[in-house]
Amino acid sequence: MKKVMKPWGWEQWFAQTRHYVGKIIFIRKKHRLSKQVHRVKHETIYTDRGRWVLEIRGRKRRMKPGSVAVIPPGTVHRFTAPYQDVRLLEVSTPQVTDVIRLEDDYGRTRRG
Repeated sequence: MKKVMKPWGWEQWFAQTRHYVGKIIFIRKKHRLSKQVHRVKHETIYTDRGRWVLEIRGRKRRMKPGSVAVIPPGTVHRFTAPYQDVRLLEVSTPQVTDVIRLEDDYGRTRRG
């Protein structure tokens, strides 16, 4: 397994094939990921622990353990952990570098 440290927490990759990628995503309380979009990557997110906010298509959706979100390519989205630490499970297509950051709290904005 590969662990990737991030300014908002970390990712632990538990699967990576040419067909799919599986990750555990840990977001620290009061942190959030970039507002981003993927051209090709398709993601499904399962909430394992914690309550968090999914910003998707300009709307905010409160998520709780057991909640699932499907994020098709071309969908602007952001994950925020305002209440507590959060642990998510992500299964996606394998395009791991397909990220266009539209906004970022940590100075990593990049437009494709």
